[in-house]
Amino acid sequence: MALTKDDVIAALERINLPDGRSLIAHDLVRALTVEGSVVRFVIEAPSAEVAKAMGPLRDAAEKIVKDLPDVTQATVALTAHGPAAKPAAPPSLKIGGHPKPQDGPTKPSGVQRIIAIGSGKGGVGKSTVSTNLAVALAKQGRKVGLLDADIYGPSIPRMMGVNKRPASPDGKTIIPLKAHGVTLMSIGFMMEEGKATIWRGPMLMGALQQMLGQVEWGELDVLLVDLPPGTGDVQLTLCTKSELTGAIVVSTPQDVALIDARKALDMFAKLKTPVLGLIENMSMFVCPDCGAEHEIFGQGGVAAEAQSMGVPLLGTLPIDLETRLAGDNGTPVAIGDGPMAQSYARLAEGLIKGGMA
Repeated sequence: MALTKDDVIAALERINLPDGRSLIAHDLVRALTVEGSVVRFVIEAPSAEVAKAMGPLRDAAEKIVKDLPDVTQATVALTAHGPAAKPAAPPSLKIGGHPKPQDGPTKPSGVQRIIAIGSGKGGVGKSTVSTNLAVALAKQGRKVGLLDADIYGPSIPRMMGVNKRPASPDGKTIIPLKAHGVTLMSIGFMMEEGKATIWRGPMLMGALQQMLGQVEWGELDVLLVDLPPGTGDVQLTLCTKSELTGAIVVSTPQDVALIDARKALDMFAKLKTPVLGLIENMSMFVCPDCGAEHEIFGQGGVAAEAQSMGVPLLGTLPIDLETRLAGDNGTPVAIGDGPMAQSYARLAEGLIKGGMA
């Protein structure tokens, strides 16, 4: 006579809980199936705590069913009734707030050099230069980090093609992101895109301190810090609270940009931060059709300023459509091997040879 579910239920009625009532009487048996000589079912405990104590009962139920005639296999699972345990919430990581006291300037462990990249005014291509210089240095074998310290207008996430929140296993340590061979951190990773960051000075200072000190940068030859334009709280905090190797100032050749660039140079001088050199961006436009060069913003202004300051002119970079498109698409032009990539490669090579990166 073939084995039936009733045969199994009758056997399980002989398995009693401490109150003297059986598994069946307590209605704890679920998903009972009989397929030939194979029996499977689930014992569903009323709670996870009760389930932990029901292991011997599960074993007894399995044995009593296995001992039935014609049963060759009995599989019994033990589970708990009720909602599944909620997963642990990810640690809360807040960026911004009052900075913590420091004994003096510090540098993240494992980072050999920190170079600030600044400008007197916005719109001169400072973030574009920072991004592509970081990629160019990485292509030449350097271990490079890039910190986007432009709190109000972070653009590194878009230019590097990264848009996700860094992990924080303990709510304190920040695991940076990586792209194109560069280790990255930006306030833009922590904020919803399109939302304004409305912070006073102390919060800016606290955020910069966190992104320098709480990020696991690892072993880096150089950490580039893309500063916001101007001469404000972020610049002051970085220059006074960090062991800076030096600063690079980016400007266009036009007089109005140079006026503000001189203010940035004066700021670094007053804060006793060495200026490693100047970069002239948007130096000219090369017509893609005829090859003629057009000096839209003037000529030689940054070179003359570098000479008067006694600092190197590290490079000149033309206005280039490919550079703009590559940045908007999250694939910096320095990744490739075209003319602009070669320009950034020469710029990176110069910094390496000069012992600056």
